[in-house]
Amino acid sequence: MRFKRLDLNLLIALDAMLRERNISRAAERLHLSQSAMSNALARLREYFDDQLLVQVGRHMEPTPRAQALADAVRDVLVRVDTTIAIQPGFIPAESNRVFRLLVSEYTTTVLIPTLLALVWQESKSIGFELLPQSRDPGRLLADGEADILIMPQAYLGTEHPNEPLYEDDYVCVVWTGNTAIGETLSRDDYLAAAHVVAHMGPNKNSVFEDWFLKNHGATRNIQVIAPTLAAPCRLVVGTDRIATIQRRLACEAVKSLPLRILPTPFEVPRMVQSMQWHKYRAQDPGIVWLRERLLDAARQIG
Repeated sequence: MRFKRLDLNLLIALDAMLRERNISRAAERLHLSQSAMSNALARLREYFDDQLLVQVGRHMEPTPRAQALADAVRDVLVRVDTTIAIQPGFIPAESNRVFRLLVSEYTTTVLIPTLLALVWQESKSIGFELLPQSRDPGRLLADGEADILIMPQAYLGTEHPNEPLYEDDYVCVVWTGNTAIGETLSRDDYLAAAHVVAHMGPNKNSVFEDWFLKNHGATRNIQVIAPTLAAPCRLVVGTDRIATIQRRLACEAVKSLPLRILPTPFEVPRMVQSMQWHKYRAQDPGIVWLRERLLDAARQIG
């Protein structure tokens, strides 16, 4: 199909090349030969009268014109994909659809098991792909790489619709053998203690960490930095260190670890966990059904 002399299939090739920055990987992504992808790039260069992608070392870098086209091309393709993919109705028991959810370890531990159990009651064929939030999750949602993004409301963008699922608060966990901390925890004890925290990715702090620094103007004595949200619970065991985590994670951890849960020595704003979906998929019957199930799961975990 052509629009203003442009073969619209070339937009798919351009999108793949801009995302992969590599001809071979873009060809693999679209199940094409490398020569076919090179030919597509040549035709695109001719149409736009621009090199679009230039070789820099082992990678290809987009020209300013290509960078200007990237978001617009992805937006067009997502619109087309969602329009064609949306079915007039959604019957869970008859569907083998695989939903892609961008979730953290916290969400995987706290919410997803309940969601899967609820869905199993309606369908034995629906599948789920749980995608990590290691890259920019908001961008992955906008690019159509996921159906639902679940994360704290404070970190969600405003371009796409979202809805709160549930709230959680923060508590402190200490090893049961920690004699330095009694039944209560004072602010001075908290600031003096050594802490275990979870930081995922470069300079990516938790909601609590951001709040603490802003409101207390003090840095905690952080001795251990863990790569996952659940790890601090395990890492305080056998030490006098403290971890400050979401209550729901703590309640899961004490089922298998020798831990005590203590209230924080100051009031901490509750975390609002929300779900977000692409604005072009708001009327997708499958996404509408999944959002309802997520709300049901959130109500079940209380």
